[in-house]
Amino acid sequence: MADQEGNAPTDQVQEEKTEETVQQEVPTGDAVKTEEPVAEQTEPVTQTATEVPQQEEEKKEEPTEQKQEEQSQEETGKQEEQTEEKKEEPAVGQTEEKTEDEGQKQEDEKVEEQTEAKTEGQTEEKVEEKTEEKTEAKPDAPEKDKTKESTDIPAPPGTPQHTQQSMGTETEPTKDDHEVDPHATSPRTNLEATATVKIVLMPSGQVVTLACTLGQSLRELKDHFASELKMQFNMIYLMFDGKQANDSLTLADLGVGPNGTIQLELQSTDPVNTPIKTYRPKQEYHMPDVITVRIQGSEDGEGARDVVVEIERATRKKPFIGGYRHKTSGIEFHHASAQTMKKQPPPSTVPKYCRDTQTVEQKHIVQQTTNDMSTQMSKIGVFVSNVPDKLLTPGSYTTADDHHNMILQKIILIQKYYRRWLAKRYVTKLKDDKKDREEFEKQEEIRKKKEKEDRIRKEFERRMNPKSKEDFDLLYHALEKWRVEEMERINQTADGAERKAALCMLLDQETQLISAIGRHKIEADTENKDKRIQQFLSKAAAPKKWKGFDGKSTEMDTPYTIRAKELQDIYNSINMKYLTQDERLDVLLTLKHTVKEHDCKLTQEIIELIDREADLLMRGVRENNLDGLRKRISTLFLQYIKTPTFNPEAAKLLKVPQDPSVLRKNIYFCPSCNQYLPSTDFALSSNSRTVGKCRRCTKIDNDARTRQDFSTFQHMLKSLRKSEEGFKDGSKIAFLLQEQDLRYLVEKIWSGQSILSAWEDLYDLTFVRWDKHQEWSPWNCILLTKDEAASHVKLVDLEEGYGQVFMQKVKQKHTLARNYFSRLPGMAEHVREKANEKSMISGPSVAGQPVPVQSRA
Repeated sequence: MADQEGNAPTDQVQEEKTEETVQQEVPTGDAVKTEEPVAEQTEPVTQTATEVPQQEEEKKEEPTEQKQEEQSQEETGKQEEQTEEKKEEPAVGQTEEKTEDEGQKQEDEKVEEQTEAKTEGQTEEKVEEKTEEKTEAKPDAPEKDKTKESTDIPAPPGTPQHTQQSMGTETEPTKDDHEVDPHATSPRTNLEATATVKIVLMPSGQVVTLACTLGQSLRELKDHFASELKMQFNMIYLMFDGKQANDSLTLADLGVGPNGTIQLELQSTDPVNTPIKTYRPKQEYHMPDVITVRIQGSEDGEGARDVVVEIERATRKKPFIGGYRHKTSGIEFHHASAQTMKKQPPPSTVPKYCRDTQTVEQKHIVQQTTNDMSTQMSKIGVFVSNVPDKLLTPGSYTTADDHHNMILQKIILIQKYYRRWLAKRYVTKLKDDKKDREEFEKQEEIRKKKEKEDRIRKEFERRMNPKSKEDFDLLYHALEKWRVEEMERINQTADGAERKAALCMLLDQETQLISAIGRHKIEADTENKDKRIQQFLSKAAAPKKWKGFDGKSTEMDTPYTIRAKELQDIYNSINMKYLTQDERLDVLLTLKHTVKEHDCKLTQEIIELIDREADLLMRGVRENNLDGLRKRISTLFLQYIKTPTFNPEAAKLLKVPQDPSVLRKNIYFCPSCNQYLPSTDFALSSNSRTVGKCRRCTKIDNDARTRQDFSTFQHMLKSLRKSEEGFKDGSKIAFLLQEQDLRYLVEKIWSGQSILSAWEDLYDLTFVRWDKHQEWSPWNCILLTKDEAASHVKLVDLEEGYGQVFMQKVKQKHTLARNYFSRLPGMAEHVREKANEKSMISGPSVAGQPVPVQSRA
């Protein structure tokens, strides 16, 4: 069709020649009839597939017009054959070169071919009309293409498609240039070209995509899917464009072009009984690890043998070693590679390397290149002006010594400025350091002052609102200190009866103060009791916790901890105040259901009290009158919680064990209160030989007579143990000492002050190691302030830092401490173990016999 449009009439001579040829072939009356179908075909060339049957019916109704078209098509085909012999392009306009004899000959051959055309079926006319539609121009072609008066006439049956030509009708001469559609398909269709076919399996809607050739028929597609789906051939059919397609049609007949796409629907003739199954492609073939290959011998089959071949899997990507591409089909063929490794050639015996070829000799040669210069002077015919010339006078000659002296002076000058810069920088750094030091000292002074104020305020708060045992020890210690001062004042100022009256007044004041301290103790005991109960409930309800190998903590709730948590919530609810009547009844009902789980005397009493309170609440009794009843319920329920039968987690928190056999172990007698108590109720010091009094009796004796306060030494001992843990060298002695031992060491050995600055505030003093490479002990320590201790730890050489006089003073104190603490039962054994390992460097080894110490009975 592209050739037909491209060879449209270009001049008036060609049009007239074509008109004469037509008039010679058919009568004049028939020529008028021929123009009618031509006019129909000269309408817009975008005819659809649905218009083809309509044109076919019109052609059947007018056999005369069809006959005229077949005659004209045959004539144009013969003209093309003649032009091909002359190796010229086929065109309608070239018919003007034919002679009248050739026209007569063509007319005779035309009559013979008409008879053959009538005998053939008209199915080929439909194919020719479809081919004509494909070769028509695009619908968006310019309007001048629509004015062409030449149209395509289908070739008679049996005529090859490449011989189709267009017969022109009468047109007026025009100079318009007709465009050619480059995208129009050629009448010649390559049936070997491929196209994409999408098969939609109905009614599931699964889409299967195949690559087929244009010459493949629909029957072959049905055979393929019948075998894949395992169905009979006659049970499936293909649908195209909503209609059932004929099995004899090819893809090219359906209008698919090369590299085109078409969609078909595959349906079952009996979708109810024989539905189309889901298409499953074949699985990929996997090569086995071992195969057996039969090697044929002679032609008669003798000598054949089986060889077992082991397949080695390639561990690398297959290399690309070239190939070629088929020009017609476009299929690529790659060269194959074998798995056998290439045999390496033997090493050559001829030496190919030597030292001479690898060594390069370098030479350094000084060269002076020549530089050509030129001058210009006045001569005949040449004048050179001397106006810009300058007169140069030679200066003083500089010798080599003068030059070197000048360089030396410059060097000295540079060194002066550099040293000056270094000195200024050093002075600036000293100023900055001094400023930083002053600022640091100022901040430290402010910090110390603030810490002292906080300590005094905290101590005052402890005296005004005592809550713990240490707070009351502080009060009794202050009372004893005040009593001693008053006694000294009375003894110095009064005598006789006046002294006795003053002492009686002092005794009354002391009694009043002790009574006030007792009232504070009762209030503190009430608050501490509630805290102890909440602490007990929290420990029982706490989840199990442990650290893993990665250092992260893991928590786990057990049925026992969950039970303890529920009891804790109920206990807090019944002790809650300012509840409404309905809320209180809900709490009591929850408590009643909880204790009903166990039937015993305790639970029955709790239930009876709950019913009594609920009855009183319903009667409108005021809450102030129910305080006693509520306290009884709270106390009984706390006893219920502490019973291991009802709360298993409480068993490990009770002081009295449930197993009586445990009571026979670690039980001691207190001679003061005449009670048998566990070992944890006795305070043992390092110089103790007997158990002595229990903690409670010792505290009562201290409050009544000695009234000593060990809170300062307790804080000092805690700080010492914390610093020893930081060394991580297995220090033990610091953990054997008690507050009384540390008090003796501070007051008796070190006189209660720093050995360097004589600072007496115990809150600012601390113990550190004298020799930091050995563990702390009473004979390897020094009492300093916190700032002095920080500087002492940084010392490397003690003798260089302190001097011989100070060293002897410290060693003397170490000797006194060794003589006292080595006699104690706990220290003597430890000293002997250390003495056996190595001799002590800090002082003479003294291991005296233990001195009998009277027990504090």
